[in-house]
Amino acid sequence: MGYSDYLLLVEDEPLVQGNNKKILMRRGYFLKQAFSLAEARSIIAEEPPRAIILDLQLPDGNGLEFLKELRQTLNTPVLMLTAMGTPADIIRGLEAGGDDYLTKPYDLSVFLMRVEALLRRASILPDTLGVGRIRLDTASGKAFSNDEDMTLSQKEYSLLSQFIQFPDRILSAEYLYEKVWGQEMNEDDNSLKVAVSKLRNKLLDSGYTITASRGEGYYFEKV
Repeated sequence: MGYSDYLLLVEDEPLVQGNNKKILMRRGYFLKQAFSLAEARSIIAEEPPRAIILDLQLPDGNGLEFLKELRQTLNTPVLMLTAMGTPADIIRGLEAGGDDYLTKPYDLSVFLMRVEALLRRASILPDTLGVGRIRLDTASGKAFSNDEDMTLSQKEYSLLSQFIQFPDRILSAEYLYEKVWGQEMNEDDNSLKVAVSKLRNKLLDSGYTITASRGEGYYFEKV
């Protein structure tokens, strides 16, 4: 299932919803609105949106937990809106799978520019990416090898996406960590090594593997 052409606004404050809706509609965007996580789930289940503008404090749950849940099945770009703006809050949001973060209160012109920047970045990737017997569906966030679902986690999917976009090129551990985890790499953190190892195992019979280059990083190559 591919992305629809609508943007989903998930926000429980009517004034904020109304202001966001007005400025986006003036730009010609087709919108759907949800005032709770339950409404958002129902709308997304019918057809995934092109992008989601997500408040992190909803009456029926935490937006971060919803975002983690969303990332299990969809790679839809998400702009997070919240009154919580400490560096720790921002890191938690990005680690949960958010693509951008805007702290309330915000200027509506800045909000519009952030939404449009998010859409530009998302449109860089085609609906599918592939090499050999491997295919990535960028809309659903799923990967297939020999037409079989590889059942990748969100981090594994993001890693594979980077490797497929830059085949036969050594990608540094720092670069991969920043792209997939959204922050600078801690030397004591072995999360990348673990994720690469799991992904390598799931690439068996795909015709490709991930090779470590000591002191330089990793590269994706034919077996």
